[in-house]
Amino acid sequence: MIIRPRRLRASPEIRALTNETRLNHNMLVYPMFVREGKNIIEEISAMPGQFRYSPDKFCKALENVVAHKIQSVLLFGIPEDEKKDLTASAAYDENGVIQQAVKIAKREFPDLNIITDVCMCEYTSHGHCGIVNDNTHSIENDLSLEILKRIAVSQAQAGANIVAPSAMFDGQVNAIRTALDENGFENTLICSYAVKYASGFYGPFREAAGSAPSFGDRKTYQMNPKNVREAVKEALIDINEGADILIVKPGLAYLDVLKTVKEKIYNPVASYQVSGEYAMIKAAVTRGWLNEETIISECAVSFARAGADIIITYFAKELADLISEGRL
Repeated sequence: MIIRPRRLRASPEIRALTNETRLNHNMLVYPMFVREGKNIIEEISAMPGQFRYSPDKFCKALENVVAHKIQSVLLFGIPEDEKKDLTASAAYDENGVIQQAVKIAKREFPDLNIITDVCMCEYTSHGHCGIVNDNTHSIENDLSLEILKRIAVSQAQAGANIVAPSAMFDGQVNAIRTALDENGFENTLICSYAVKYASGFYGPFREAAGSAPSFGDRKTYQMNPKNVREAVKEALIDINEGADILIVKPGLAYLDVLKTVKEKIYNPVASYQVSGEYAMIKAAVTRGWLNEETIISECAVSFARAGADIIITYFAKELADLISEGRL
């Protein structure tokens, strides 16, 4: 047997031809924050390069996203503080901030895939993802489902292509699928945060969205980071309830979970490179410790290599440019 040396000097063209993992623009989803008000473009301090936009500035921001050949965005709404209440009523207001943003996006960019976050934490006065029992401070699961249904239908009415329930409540996918179908939105897809861990990587997002809980934590309804088999169980439940796409969140620390889930189901699976991952990379790049292009490319490849069909990332624009230029 002759052992031949690896050809280290293969041309970039040959390396591209033999890549086992390949990325494209269709895989990328760019998360964006829309807040109530006018004439607002404010940078998020914990997420340099990311901004909150008021609806009147949102269209210009979308122009920039589309210019990078990104075809899908995930929208998070931020109401005025005085509109936050115990039942997240601003989340299903037909004139709410997300509803305004979706209408603008579909009017100006009808071919853009609009995904909307279906949760209550940005809209509740206590910052939790559902209705809270006043006496026990526990989440009222079934009452919360009624609100999530109203939010999803309201977003679909505004024009959302895909709704993304992120509260991790029991039965949320079934409840939303039923509500959408009953209201004539059979073609609105559900992208479920089926595997969402109780993670420390969400800190910058909570600043960005003003959604930090005012008491307690979310460990009772988000997943235990020590569990993997539970992730498969949650994924299968959501598929059986009617989810079209699943999300595993966070990204880098849960690549093993992503791979395990993808091996068990046949639906598209997304990996969410969350705010804390973004902030860490940005901080290291700012200090000159890491090369941004190299790191974000390596991370994106790792998500795809582990099985992600879709990558939700705040680096979507940078990655899209690298793909366009043939450097990823």
